[in-house]
Amino acid sequence: MNYTFASATILLLLITDPFGNIPIFANALRPVAPERRARVILREVLIAFGLLLTFMFVGDRFLRLMNLSDLSLQMAGGVVLFLIALRMIFPPPPAEGAVQLGEPLIVPLAIPALAGPSALATVMLLVSQAPERRLEWVAALSVTMLVCAVVLVMAERIQRVLGDRVVMAFERLMGLILVAISVEMMIRGLKVLVKQL
Repeated sequence: MNYTFASATILLLLITDPFGNIPIFANALRPVAPERRARVILREVLIAFGLLLTFMFVGDRFLRLMNLSDLSLQMAGGVVLFLIALRMIFPPPPAEGAVQLGEPLIVPLAIPALAGPSALATVMLLVSQAPERRLEWVAALSVTMLVCAVVLVMAERIQRVLGDRVVMAFERLMGLILVAISVEMMIRGLKVLVKQL
């Protein structure tokens, strides 16, 4: 797929899913003092941004080292996106007895909530398809992380204004769009594979 700056930004936003992460962040930050929550969120977003940026610059070398083709990455990315999208549409029941103690660091907020396997695969896919547009992908990732930071810092207000049902409906709508994107990725990958045979 030939991505533009806008489509890459939308794809990254769908994958990082800031609205879907509101309940995860709210639960993980419950033991944190209210005045520290914004700082913790910004720190976790910066950690996720740093990790995704690293994969954007060294991902192609990693692919060469592992002897993986762009096609295999596209197909694997499509499958991972499809599974993530299904979890967005049909979320699993919350784990009972899972209590977050103290201030979260890196896990579970930066990784895997923001910089999960699908986000890492997507940034590598973008760069592998158009390495000469790397600065454009960095800009798309920067915009995505900025939106994530704003949404998550304002999470409590968003939940109060919209309500849990609207946030959940929005997440499921994003999941549906992500299913379509993942299926399109797999179809295009299969077409390339058939031509190669």
